[in-house]
Amino acid sequence: MMFRKKGAADRRQIVEGVFLQTLVHGDKTLMGRFDLAQGAAIPSHTHLHEQTGILLSGKLRLKCQGRAWEAHSGDSWCIPGGVEHAVDVLEDAVAIEVFSPVRDDFLE
Repeated sequence: MMFRKKGAADRRQIVEGVFLQTLVHGDKTLMGRFDLAQGAAIPSHTHLHEQTGILLSGKLRLKCQGRAWEAHSGDSWCIPGGVEHAVDVLEDAVAIEVFSPVRDDFLE
């Protein structure tokens, strides 16, 4: 079992204007908090991990497989592993995402 108190996780920048806190992880999943600044962009990329998320606040444009969705607070998504995707940050935002399998590059 892993338990982490609020604020105990280190925050690191993964691209300009996008910060990650790895919250908890197990053998099969990893959960992270993303703080995203308006105007930031996560460029198009792929990874083997399934990525499931929920937007807690703000507004994002999610781009995947030639389509785009505008995500608002409370919206959620699931991106299969191996699928190219990108994000534009339309308003300051906070998202929680779960990755499976665990992303070793997101471990502290």
